[in-house]
Amino acid sequence: MKDNILMPDYNHSILNLITSILKKYNVNSIYNSLENIDKILEKKYKNIVLVILDGMGENILKSLSPNGLFYKNEIDTITSVYPSTTTAAMTTYYSGKPPIETGWLGWSQYFKEFGRHIDVLPEKDSYTGEKIKLNNLKISDIIGYKTIYEQIKEKNSSIKTYEIMPEYCVKKAKITMTANTIEEMCESIITLCKNPEEKFVMAYSDNPDGIIHKYGCYSEEVKEFILNTEKNFSLMLENLKNTKTLIIISADHGHQDLNKTIDLLEVDEIQECLYMPPTFEMRMVGFFVKTDMKKEFEKRFNKIFKDKYILYSKEEMLKNNLFGYGNKHKKIDDFIGDYIAIGISDMRNCARNIFI
Repeated sequence: MKDNILMPDYNHSILNLITSILKKYNVNSIYNSLENIDKILEKKYKNIVLVILDGMGENILKSLSPNGLFYKNEIDTITSVYPSTTTAAMTTYYSGKPPIETGWLGWSQYFKEFGRHIDVLPEKDSYTGEKIKLNNLKISDIIGYKTIYEQIKEKNSSIKTYEIMPEYCVKKAKITMTANTIEEMCESIITLCKNPEEKFVMAYSDNPDGIIHKYGCYSEEVKEFILNTEKNFSLMLENLKNTKTLIIISADHGHQDLNKTIDLLEVDEIQECLYMPPTFEMRMVGFFVKTDMKKEFEKRFNKIFKDKYILYSKEEMLKNNLFGYGNKHKKIDDFIGDYIAIGISDMRNCARNIFI
């Protein structure tokens, strides 16, 4: 069954998209860039804008707006990183590195420094919701990274860098504009691109992801969002004519509807094998298994979930480079634990889109 899974392609993924942009600004990287994006970037632009629409994968867009602005202007289909989730994928965009190097692997990760499972994006205890703070130690002190904004500025002192994102997001750039809706995002992009200086802008929308989680991949609500977004982007593009602006639109990951929820905390045969609660999230579950129960855990898990998950040992997971290539972050072994289970109900949610 492993052969039927679409694996991340770290030579043709969101990692390589951001590498192309960094290459444009003379930032060195050990990762390959995308040749078709490199060719487009050979032209002289005053403004390069990367727009990330969270969760807008190939299957959703093709189903809900096959004749719309985005799909008609598709120039490539790439994969996400693994895990194909916002935490890992957006950190790849922000850092220009794969999860193996950043240590950002999933929504919830166990930090021995705090003795807690922590939701890393909001920096809250995964079980109590309490904001994490211990003697001024922060998550960024443990799994921090140099942002693409810093990398670009180091090589190009004259280039301005900006980000546009919802107000609740943790800011990564020195200059951030708040946009809680697509309309606000487009207004912010227009404002920035009509300024005279040369600039790079990354704009992030937490939809359609948020809408998909609530209503499902192919709902009318998601379709309405995509059609409205295409309408607003058409107006924005018209407004930006003659400004030497390149707009690249992509996603961080895709989605697939799930028909069943499994609560591992209620499966006694599995719980007996663990010395800590499971970690990460539904699509990729990490297990910390008692030393004398590992063989029994493998036997029990594969018997109960053989059609729902593929179980990897930590060694198998790293050997297969599912988190990417590069220098392994010092916290990777701590985070992974002993085993990782990968959901296989439909792994085609790795596919992403790029639009110009």
